[in-house]
Amino acid sequence: MLAVPRNDSDEAKMHIAKASGSYLPVCIWAILSIFILFQHSVASANEVTVIQSYNVKPYNDALKGFKENCNCDVDRFIVSEITETDILRSIRKSEPDIVVAIGADALKKVRVIKTIPIVYLMILNPQPMVSGRTNIRGVSLNVAPLKQLRILRKAMPGLKTVGLIYNPDSTGYFVKKARTAADALGIKLFAKEIHKSKDLPDLLKTMRGKVDAFWMLPDLTVVTTETIEFLFLFFHENRVPVITFSDKYLEMGALMSLNIDTFDVGRQAGEITRKILSGISIEEFSSMYARNAVITVNQTIADKLGITINEEILEKANVINCK
Repeated sequence: MLAVPRNDSDEAKMHIAKASGSYLPVCIWAILSIFILFQHSVASANEVTVIQSYNVKPYNDALKGFKENCNCDVDRFIVSEITETDILRSIRKSEPDIVVAIGADALKKVRVIKTIPIVYLMILNPQPMVSGRTNIRGVSLNVAPLKQLRILRKAMPGLKTVGLIYNPDSTGYFVKKARTAADALGIKLFAKEIHKSKDLPDLLKTMRGKVDAFWMLPDLTVVTTETIEFLFLFFHENRVPVITFSDKYLEMGALMSLNIDTFDVGRQAGEITRKILSGISIEEFSSMYARNAVITVNQTIADKLGITINEEILEKANVINCK
């Protein structure tokens, strides 16, 4: 006679029956089965509290990607719609397994928490905010410097010297990695430090005739409403292509943008969260860059500068025409 395997709920039923000294009616078994399944689902559910800076499309797209890969229950709070005190009170009350911060404002509100793992995403330069914190990991809104420089060299095979200006307090960590990447690729990085936006014109003049392209980083000391027009005017007059981080600067005359896929950044954060929920310590992860670069080429500017973009890059890129 074949033995019929029993699952955990079968074992539970048998124990109850033995304790009562008799088998219970079918309807009672049905109720008990539902109860056991409910208890099991509650015990296995993982709660994640998402703190989101603003209710805007890029953040919402990232959240969709996160949910797709996380496989977890999510409670969401919008920073712009609730006070910091209420946010922290809600987190302490719900005691989530993980807190997810979408955007810099969200991370600023929750980084005081030291007893719960925190996963961040959609933050341009997170290193100054998370340095030394063992319970915080996440995905930067930057594509890795090595990947960006590889794209630039492939797009423009004759590229030898790349200029950039940066504030070490905000993008210093990124530039340190960029120097290592440039050395590995045989590219000279002509980098200048800046601490006050008013110093940008003088620093730009030091690059005249010395760089093949300018790499515009998302640095708030460099890119301001007061400096951006002067920056593009300078490089336009000197016929130097500008590589930027956002499509909106293509309309001002940038040759190429290397943007990020916000949905995929959410997926990356979801993968980290899912693994932490499975039992892997957050300390075993390293913070990472966005893995996918979305390339957009301004063909009008390429033609004006007499630059022929590599065909392989053009096949992967979005090609537009902005004067």
